[in-house]
Amino acid sequence: MDQVTPLALSYDAVAAARQIAATAATRARAQDHDDGFPTEDVVDLGRLGLLAAPVPSLAGGAGLGEEPGARKLAAVLRLVGYGSLPLGRLYEGHVNALQLVARYGAPEQRERLFEDARDGHLFGVWNTEPNGGGLSLEDGADGMRLTGVKTFASGAGYVTRALVTSRGPGGSGTVMLVVPLQPGSRADLSAWRPHGMRASATGTLDFTGIAVMAGDIVGDPDAYFRQPDFSGGAWRFAAVQLGGIESVFDAWRGHLAVAGRSGDPHQLARLGEGAIAVEGARLWVERAAEAVSKDVLPPERIVAFVNLARLAVERAGLDVLQLAQRSVGLQGFLRPHPLERLSRDLATYLRQPGPDRALTAAAQEILGAGGMVGDLWDGTAP
Repeated sequence: MDQVTPLALSYDAVAAARQIAATAATRARAQDHDDGFPTEDVVDLGRLGLLAAPVPSLAGGAGLGEEPGARKLAAVLRLVGYGSLPLGRLYEGHVNALQLVARYGAPEQRERLFEDARDGHLFGVWNTEPNGGGLSLEDGADGMRLTGVKTFASGAGYVTRALVTSRGPGGSGTVMLVVPLQPGSRADLSAWRPHGMRASATGTLDFTGIAVMAGDIVGDPDAYFRQPDFSGGAWRFAAVQLGGIESVFDAWRGHLAVAGRSGDPHQLARLGEGAIAVEGARLWVERAAEAVSKDVLPPERIVAFVNLARLAVERAGLDVLQLAQRSVGLQGFLRPHPLERLSRDLATYLRQPGPDRALTAAAQEILGAGGMVGDLWDGTAP
């Protein structure tokens, strides 16, 4: 791949993401195994400037995500997800972490952590905990230390800067902190034996005994859950999912072309329905990214729209999967047909938490809103 000068005024994050998509797609099959991880692809993210790209422009970065409507960020996430959904999942977490640091970090924290991103560190955001346990920050005679674990942590053993949530000392609320980690340490991937997304290295990480300094804590207590950023950020994983949907669609389309089925009206009808679903998902993602970045709607209205968008993308993904598998038939379930792995990864990544709650919460906001339904989301109606 050609070298890209990162963070220059001419830096093109979308072009870099297209290169990542092309090479990641060629490696994804070899990475698809238990305890797999896209190591070479993450190296390329750094080499091509995408690990540093989310650093804000005022901090000397490319400011990926600052552009009007977050259009470039949406395109980058989609393209990385197109090349590899596990890689897209990891990159979305990296972007999320840097955006949280930019929003809530103190000047010294921002400078230090943004430099880490430039140096090629992979960030992640881990907030899931086992029932009856989890991460706590305890203040003892020898200072503050963490105790407990995070579960379903994508990139466990590979993420070297983990942004985590923890219960604060003495019931002081939920604190957010960035913990430096050594590669290959503290991670247990033994329970991650999924249907798809095998290369995401998702597992449990034990933080017990790690010392925490005051400068590691980011923002005020409970800042992590502040709306609309907390729920509104779901548009980013929907953008990655969109890339996976497009990849499934193209594998399906390629199969029909090679098989000489272009004259079959039933196949054409299914492909047309799939194209409608793909484009609908794209429009939802773009509108959701715009709603969050412009921030002209009330927080609860932004959250409602993003909730609808993530469910619309899920529905599009399920529709495309069904149509593609019906069209390709048994071959699409057999290795090494590309649809086999792509379908497993997409079906797994579409399983995001709380879909019913997201739908009913959005419907409740819509029901309580006044005015015309066509004016709910544009921010101009009283």
